[in-house]
Amino acid sequence: MLKSKSDPLVERLNSIEKRYEEINALMVREEVTSDLKQLQGLAQEQASIKNLAAKYREYKAVDQNLAETREMRDDGLDGEMSDLIRDEIVRLEAHRENLLREIRMSLKPRDPSDHKDVIIEIRAGTGGNEAALFAGDLFRTYSRYALARGWSIETLSTNETGIGGFKEIIFEIKGKGAFSRLKYERGVHRVQRVPLTESGGRIHTSTATVAVLPKVDEIEVNINPEDLRIDTFRSSGAGGQSVNKVSSAVRITHIPTGMVVICQDERSQFKNKMRALSVLRARLYDQEHRKQIEEVTANRRSQVGSGDRAEKIRTYNFPQSRITDHRIGLTLHNLRSILDGGLDELIDALAVAEF
Repeated sequence: MLKSKSDPLVERLNSIEKRYEEINALMVREEVTSDLKQLQGLAQEQASIKNLAAKYREYKAVDQNLAETREMRDDGLDGEMSDLIRDEIVRLEAHRENLLREIRMSLKPRDPSDHKDVIIEIRAGTGGNEAALFAGDLFRTYSRYALARGWSIETLSTNETGIGGFKEIIFEIKGKGAFSRLKYERGVHRVQRVPLTESGGRIHTSTATVAVLPKVDEIEVNINPEDLRIDTFRSSGAGGQSVNKVSSAVRITHIPTGMVVICQDERSQFKNKMRALSVLRARLYDQEHRKQIEEVTANRRSQVGSGDRAEKIRTYNFPQSRITDHRIGLTLHNLRSILDGGLDELIDALAVAEF
């Protein structure tokens, strides 16, 4: 809940509400209505804070209602009325917390990439086949989350293990706000569970790394063709067997940075090349964006790390159906529903904590 008037957040919200009221008063003055440029400027400012001012007013009304309802409870009413008051307090508390979360989200500075589609790269880390299977689990989680939100998914490149997992999978998710939601997933994910092949019932620990890159177009990242080395070869499936008789697979090396992108899922060499260039542009954009951030916050670690067990943002503990996000110390006990795509509770908590 919001604290006293000296709370910086309360001061900021009061200032926004006061400014909204000032704008409303200004916009009905004759000297303003006759000045189109000034009127348009005020209208734009009004629109930018209207929803936040309304949410804050609603929050204060709910908070006042909650205080009054608690007073009724403290009067010692009995029977059915007491039960109704208790239920109303629970409802108002939940409503107030939801409003506060929405207010904090509205105040959070927008990332310039929030509106973009995303390219996600998942790679098996420490743990052999179990890590590859976990990479597959994460891919299915993000796929289900995307579908539930009405977003579309396109696989760009895969390196399968042949046992239902991935050494690496790269895919694109298209949809409004995709990057703004999924950017919190980047980092090392750790899983603790008993592998199907483990006869002794021992819990194994494995990892997978997730990189979340905003998709960019050619205008935003201009790649000099002379900086590229493009090789073609026959695509291969799990186990290394050739799955195409022509050289349709494409390997692009960005010489200045040493970045290498391989795409081989399409039978068309041209399509594989376009996909590889799309991934390369996203990586270069992300690298430059991260470089700018690191100039402000020196020595900040890269989003993926080495994949060692010690470098983790989140742990998935299957025996206890527990998931813990170590960045904000949040632990939930609904692992299965989260793996089925129910990521909103985690993502909302991370977005609020970022403020």
